[in-house]
Amino acid sequence: MHLLGFHHLTAVTADAVRNHQFYTQTLGLRLVKKTVNQDDVSAYHLFYADGRATPGTDITFFDWPVPAERRGTHSVVRTGLRVASEESLAWWRRRFTELGVNHGVALARFGRPAIDFEDFEGQRLTLVVDDTGPASPWEKSSVPAEHQIRGLGPITLSVPELPPTEVVLTKVMNMSPAGEYTTGSNGASARVHVYRMGGEGAAAELHVVVEPGGRPARAGAGGVHHVAFRTPTVEEYEAWATRLQAMGIPSSGPVNRFYFRSLYFREPNGILFEIATDGPGFAADEPMDALGQRLALPPFLEPRRAEIETGLKPLLTGAS
Repeated sequence: MHLLGFHHLTAVTADAVRNHQFYTQTLGLRLVKKTVNQDDVSAYHLFYADGRATPGTDITFFDWPVPAERRGTHSVVRTGLRVASEESLAWWRRRFTELGVNHGVALARFGRPAIDFEDFEGQRLTLVVDDTGPASPWEKSSVPAEHQIRGLGPITLSVPELPPTEVVLTKVMNMSPAGEYTTGSNGASARVHVYRMGGEGAAAELHVVVEPGGRPARAGAGGVHHVAFRTPTVEEYEAWATRLQAMGIPSSGPVNRFYFRSLYFREPNGILFEIATDGPGFAADEPMDALGQRLALPPFLEPRRAEIETGLKPLLTGAS
């Protein structure tokens, strides 16, 4: 039983309108689901993905009026977004310069060309060259098809000590050690350990940087809430729930999110993990060609639509 890679990553924004503009216009992603946090219906939950809302391509945001994240360890510290080629990377460097997006110089990370950049709230992102697997461009994107973001990966965690996290990754989640590298700047360096899941390429790599003595991160805007991993079927999802219980790992137990099923737990350094099913997917309640154009609510929230819509700020969706 192996995870297939990343399902989605969920972060926090304090400005849904600017967030929507950045991820749909600047990055050219498709808004594939405009819904609410099912545990806090006052907040949007916005899902941005490729043209077909493919599992493993979603970066999502809760819209909460909170202060900025305080960076630190015990957290997800960088989200990789895959592009097809070094030519695409050069195209994105020019685009970031023209649009005033904070970005770094070209670099290589675990053997792949990459560029680090940030959104307007300091969300730490990286474009990584990795053309593994199929691509589903969005025909209405502001970005040419050959340069569009293909999906997530790799994703980097920071922990103060590796062994407890490594036990969960390898003994519980069946990941395999795949190598190490050194990262850092301004004279400081840290060792990064790479773990591979059952999928291909960077979409199936979790990177763990070890930063002893670092202060814990404080959650907030510009930070990551949790990272979700793909399991293909309901049967395997139920097997994961049974596995966590049998190994004495506290979890949420099965949670039906309507668009997928979820299972939440924290690894030993406190980072929130989710295991999520591929299906039924975002076309469960909207046609594929109309995803993200209206507020979508799962059936159990539909009776509260008028109340929920009243509590949400307008969100421009014409370019989604």
